[in-house]
Formats: sequence, C-alpha cells, structure tokens
Amino acid sequence: MNPHPDLTSQVIRSLGWLYLALCAMNLVWTFRLGKAKASVAALAVWSSYCTALALLAMVHLTKFAEPQNFPFFMPLSIKTQIDGLANPVIFFAVSTLLFIAMIVLREWWTKPTIAWLILNAAILFMALSMTDYDFRQIVGKPDNVPIVAMLFIVGFFTWLFFSRAVENDRRIALGKPTVEKEGDEKVLVWPDLVYSEMICMIALTAILVIWGVVLQAPLEDPASSVKTPNPSKAPWYFLGLQEMLVYYDPWMAGVVLPSVILVGLMALPYIDFNKNGNGYYTFNQRKFSIITFLFGFIPLWIGLIILGTFLRGPNWNFFGIYEYWDVHKLEVLNNVNLSEYFWIRGLDQPLPAAGADASALVKTLAILKREWVGLAAVLAYLLLLPPLMAGTIFQKFFVKMGFVRYMVLANLILFMAALPIKMVLRWAFNLKYIVAIPEWFFNI
Repeated sequence: MNPHPDLTSQVIRSLGWLYLALCAMNLVWTFRLGKAKASVAALAVWSSYCTALALLAMVHLTKFAEPQNFPFFMPLSIKTQIDGLANPVIFFAVSTLLFIAMIVLREWWTKPTIAWLILNAAILFMALSMTDYDFRQIVGKPDNVPIVAMLFIVGFFTWLFFSRAVENDRRIALGKPTVEKEGDEKVLVWPDLVYSEMICMIALTAILVIWGVVLQAPLEDPASSVKTPNPSKAPWYFLGLQEMLVYYDPWMAGVVLPSVILVGLMALPYIDFNKNGNGYYTFNQRKFSIITFLFGFIPLWIGLIILGTFLRGPNWNFFGIYEYWDVHKLEVLNNVNLSEYFWIRGLDQPLPAAGADASALVKTLAILKREWVGLAAVLAYLLLLPPLMAGTIFQKFFVKMGFVRYMVLANLILFMAALPIKMVLRWAFNLKYIVAIPEWFFNI
C-alpha cells in the first residue's frame, strides 16, 4: 500500500466541496453581471463555467470517485516542468517581472472581470495542486495554512488599492473629484463606526474559534539537543530575515538591515515632501513612493516569506512545490570572498597575512590590505552614490528635501537595494562576502 498517496477519498471529497464553493461564488458573479446588463454572450460563458464547476463538484462528491481511476489531477508533465524551475534565481527574476507587470498593466488587471479570472485561476491551480501528496504536506501544515490565506489577502488589498488609484487617476486627469471626495460624508462615531467595529469583532472572534476547533495546533515535540527539526524555520514573519542569512552575515541580516528598515519607516513621514495623495488613493501623483514601498514589501518581503515557507526544505536546500523533501539532497556550493577573487584569482597571489607573533598593528594592517578592495567598494557605495544620484536621477528630490533629508532617503534606498544586489552577486559569481574579516567578526 502506498504510504504517500497523491489521492485519497478524503482529498477528493474535500476538493469537491471546494469546487462547489467556487461554483457558488461564480453564480453570484453571474447574477451580478446580469444586473449590470452584461451581454448575452458573457452571461452564457459564465453560466457554462458554473455548470462545469457544479458537475466537477458532483463527480468529486459521489461515491464513484475512487482514487485509483480518478482523472482530475495535476498532470505529471506540468509538475515536472514547474519543479524544474525550482531555483532562487528564477524565483526572484519571476517575482521582479511580475512586480513590473503589476505596475505597468495596472489599468488592465484591475478591471473586475480580469481580477475575477485571476482569482479563479489561482483557486483552480491550488485545487489541482492539492492532488499532489508533497504539495499537500507543505501547504496543509498548520503553520503554513495562515500563510496561504495571507497570499490571497495581500492579493486582494493590492488589487483594491490599484483599482481605487486607477479610478482616481482617471478622474483627476478629467478634472473630476476623487471617489473619496464624492463620498465625503460625515457620520457619527456612535452608532455608525462603533456598530461596524462591533460586527467585525464578533465575526473575527467566530472565525478564530472555528479555526481553533478545525485546525490542529502546530505543536511539536519538546525541544531536545539530540533531535532538531530539519529544516529548522523561524516563525513566518521572520522567514524573510532567515532567508537574508543566506546572503549576509547574522549581524547584518539580523541587526543592521532590520534596524534600518524600522528607522526608515519611522522617518518616512518626516522626509516625504510630496503632499499629494493625502486622504485618497492615487498612483500617478506618488509613483516613486508607491513603487519603492511595494518593491520592498512584495518581492523583498512577501516573496522571501513564500520562498522560505514553501520552497526551502531540509538543509535549507531549494525544492520545487511538488518535490519530495529529501534530506539527502546535495547541492554544490563553492562560495568565494571578494578578497580571494582579487588576490588569488586576479593577481595569482596568496592572501596577505601577518605572522602569528606579529604585533596587533601589523596584523591590523595586513587585514586592511587584504580587504581593501571590499572596504573601498562599500565606502564608495554608501558615500559616493548619494551625491552622484543627487546630481542625476534624484536631483529634484535633493533640491526640495535638502541635504539631511535627502541623505536619509538615499541611504534607505541603498540599504534596501543592497539585498537584491548581494543576491545577484551570489548567484552570478558565488560571491560570499564583499568584506570578510572573521578576526573581528565583521563580514559584509
């Protein structure tokens, strides 16, 4: 008997209820289109789709749906192709391309019909993927279920922002008031606001109670020094930081970068000179701020959470979403420091080093000589790039913000850009550290 069956009767019936819920959602959508006087062709297409979902749900829910001969599953060829893309380089490249497409095509994908098609495609992909045993083990873990829900929630609120922003930008271009201005109606805190908050509180409490009853608590065995989890993962909200440890030393990934992010978030209201967009959604009036924030939030934070949760397996190796997490999987890793590139590979010389009985000054000079290329690169990145940007692409910002506020903004941008830059250097050149001084526990 197969201990890891892709399909079981319970899985098939659960997917049947999912398809039935999706059918009900699309029935409501079709009814909404009918009230909006949609074309007969559109109503026919959505009605046919609802019928197909209902039939698919019935097939899953009948007793004749036996796992041995069940035809509705993710094809092996598609799973193999998707797993073949299991690579951090491809993942980050695709994430960046999707982010660019989200910005450029915002007027297209925020249309209700397109957004609804994307939601249907995502749910159908999840349903078909759940027929794979290994995928089901990853997304079905009690720890990971909230993250799956988070992806849909982030997608919804991202769509909500862009849909409102696109509509307001269109209105502003035509000289019309924004949506928020038209609906600017003052209401009383009691009962309007408090009553709505009470309803939301009751609904959220009910959802959490049902969640706690249905889903088992993700409790593991008592901690033991002789048996550690593999992979050993941080809580989901720290998985981005744990992924950064692949590319940076712990003091950078765990202390410096998070501190800069927090300080930067606190400083943003004081360095932002653009007063447009206060009280209403807009994109065209705040392009730089929105793109910068969303790039740091979606590809560099949500993307790293997805990567750390679903794609990092035993020994922190990279696995496909349908791939078995084999603890014996080996990946060749030969990382080289910048000083080794310069001295050994470039000049064909050994690394400068002082003798064991040398004085502290001589050892310090040897270390600085060994790492001078990396130190110069870091200083140039932090000290030369800000004035260079002030005279070119950020000239308008420098004039309006002044020296102090501009330098804070420039360094925040440079620190945020340091992560993708270091990731690309690791993938392209196997570069481990730009500055490697283990004698001082100082690595960049």
